[in-house]
Amino acid sequence: MARRIDVTGTGGVRLAAWEFGDPPKTDSTTEHEGTLGVLLLHGLMGRASHWASTARWLSERYRAVALDQRGHGRSDKPEDAVFTREAYVDDAEAALEQLGLAPAVLIGHAMGALTAWQLAARRPDLVRGVIICDMRASALGAASQREWSDWFKAWPVPFATLADVRKWFGEDDPWVERPNPARGEFYAEVMHECEDGWRPVFEPDQMLRSRETWVFDAHWEELAQVRCPALVVRGLDGELGRAEAQEMVRVLPRGEYAEVADAGHLVHYDQPEGWRAAIEPFVEAVRASDDTGRL
Repeated sequence: MARRIDVTGTGGVRLAAWEFGDPPKTDSTTEHEGTLGVLLLHGLMGRASHWASTARWLSERYRAVALDQRGHGRSDKPEDAVFTREAYVDDAEAALEQLGLAPAVLIGHAMGALTAWQLAARRPDLVRGVIICDMRASALGAASQREWSDWFKAWPVPFATLADVRKWFGEDDPWVERPNPARGEFYAEVMHECEDGWRPVFEPDQMLRSRETWVFDAHWEELAQVRCPALVVRGLDGELGRAEAQEMVRVLPRGEYAEVADAGHLVHYDQPEGWRAAIEPFVEAVRASDDTGRL
């Protein structure tokens, strides 16, 4: 059973945070004291529930919380809200502090990974480790933003059924190179039923506004400012190429590298067992460093 915790983000935007498993018991009389905190940040168009499987096994040893970021999932989507990089980073900072997770491990996918390393660079006191999943540090440019705009326009919304959602995103979408049922399931999770059919829980315009605040810029400088241990993870068929991923590891002062076979951009969804094998030793090493004083 998922437990919702409300968080107040920058500008008063109400954010929904979720625990998908009970954190481990401790000997402390203070709830969660002595337990490593983990904050999970989804990517653009994602939602906290995409982390449910990861959060459940993490909760066996750590306090794991997934955040619906502004404009996503069950969090507020006010028309006049800002969707800047600063707003997303401020929200993650607020979540860490209000949830009592800090200093925590941040696990981010795509845009959520960028938020994670930007926060780690800005507030090293709040972050003990960062996992960067399939997010590029280089600028993507105007052509990429136009492609995304055209892609949103190509969606055949409303979908009549969730089965139609799964089929379109898993097979019929022009962006799909080969059938991918996991991709269909991923997008089925971000749909809700309306009077005329199934539509996304987010506003595509807000997603484009969010994306345009980072797609034109490179983010190597902030990457170099991350002083905590950092793990760069890519799927072999993902959007982050091996050469760029390894350069990111080189730029990170304490960077490590991992890749997951037979996975695309949605690494944790495509290959959950491979994903766990890639990140679990890293999280455990960060936790153990608190006992030994070194990593």
